[in-house]
Amino acid sequence: MPVGWSGLGGAINWKGKQAYLWRRRSGLPTPNRSFLFIRGFIVAKRFYYGGQAVIDGVMMRGQKTMVTVVRRPNGELAVATQPLAAIYTGWARKAPLIRGIIVLIEAMVLGIKALLYSANVSLEEEEEKISGGLVWAMVIISLAMAVVLFFLAPLFLTRLLNIESSLLFNLIDGLIRLAFFIAYLKLLTLMPDIKRVFAYHGAEHKTVNAYEDGVPLEVEAVNEYSTAHVRCGTSFLFTVLIIAILVFALVGLPSLWLMVLSRVILIPVIAALGYEVTYFGARHTNNGFVKAVLAPGLWLQTLTTREPDNSQLEVAVSALKRVVEIDQPEEAAQLPS
Repeated sequence: MPVGWSGLGGAINWKGKQAYLWRRRSGLPTPNRSFLFIRGFIVAKRFYYGGQAVIDGVMMRGQKTMVTVVRRPNGELAVATQPLAAIYTGWARKAPLIRGIIVLIEAMVLGIKALLYSANVSLEEEEEKISGGLVWAMVIISLAMAVVLFFLAPLFLTRLLNIESSLLFNLIDGLIRLAFFIAYLKLLTLMPDIKRVFAYHGAEHKTVNAYEDGVPLEVEAVNEYSTAHVRCGTSFLFTVLIIAILVFALVGLPSLWLMVLSRVILIPVIAALGYEVTYFGARHTNNGFVKAVLAPGLWLQTLTTREPDNSQLEVAVSALKRVVEIDQPEEAAQLPS
């Protein structure tokens, strides 16, 4: 069993902890800084890889491409590599506040593309083309449903209570929103197919955690790591919901139509602030206050991740290896095949 230890990316094994402490005692940069380690040596300034689980697979997003690896019904791996559009790699993706909005769009667009591809592979129909119009239609529908469920429904329910205090109104509104979010996640865990997706989500986190600690990308080594990760989308959404309480409290209690309008037009602002909080937290995980702030989001990941088996870990490892190979061939040459 791994020894739990709090560091960037969650619990790591005893060997990883000793490597960290050795580098720290020696005055060398540690994995909590912005460097990548391969077998104890700095080989590159770290790019923070991440991705998402799909149907029987994992998508990993790199600097230039996204790679989706899916387990076919016959057990083989299907690999799809897609270049990233300029909007996901340009200056806006790195600009404070703006990048949060870009990341939100990126997560929805790339996520839906990867999901559709994985669905086609699972049905052995991956040659089917996915139109841009279909992807954007699904993005708009998904966003509209999220706004109605997590922003408008809590608003209308809170108004039934006839609360006159702006602070209390927005606090109750926010608590209902959080309750909806947690209930939604709990309902998802009841679906067998979603449980399998959550296992791939855990595999994605384990693989990224191991990579960020400089451990060889092998299934046995990766399996020692935690299924939680500080940059997870679940934690990001939780942060967004908390920040929404503060932002809407500033709006006060105007007329109903203005409150509805504010719930819609302020979403990009809330997403931008949420991303900056997540971005900051991921780089200061050794700070006690930051740990306390991140803890609820990490706890929520127990609902959206499951312990993966070795075949699921193999998929996640293959996806990350491929994207690193494309981005940094020299680094990839040092990773075991």
